[in-house]
Amino acid sequence: MAVLVVLALVIFGERLPQVAQQAGRTLRQIRQMANSAKADLQEGLGPEFKDFDVADLNPKRFVQKHLFEDDDDQRAAGVNGSVFDDEPGYSAVGTDLEYGERPPFDNEAT
Repeated sequence: MAVLVVLALVIFGERLPQVAQQAGRTLRQIRQMANSAKADLQEGLGPEFKDFDVADLNPKRFVQKHLFEDDDDQRAAGVNGSVFDDEPGYSAVGTDLEYGERPPFDNEAT
């Protein structure tokens, strides 16, 4: 951090306060533009998308939300991972096989 401060003093010299002030103003304007664009987008989508969050468009966040959020909800409710209610669920707890024991086989999955 100290190296950056010294470098800024060497490059900008006596104009450093004005440059910092202008950078702060520019950053504030960019933040205001982003917030207004977000508000316009939410307003344009209508009331059915009131829970829409722009951060959900990030691919990493999208995958986390749609793939892993349901698993957490099921675990909290005590469901052991069964997709359908009429099928038995298989829990990951206690699935260590003894030597020579065959793993479970699902005819429909293969």
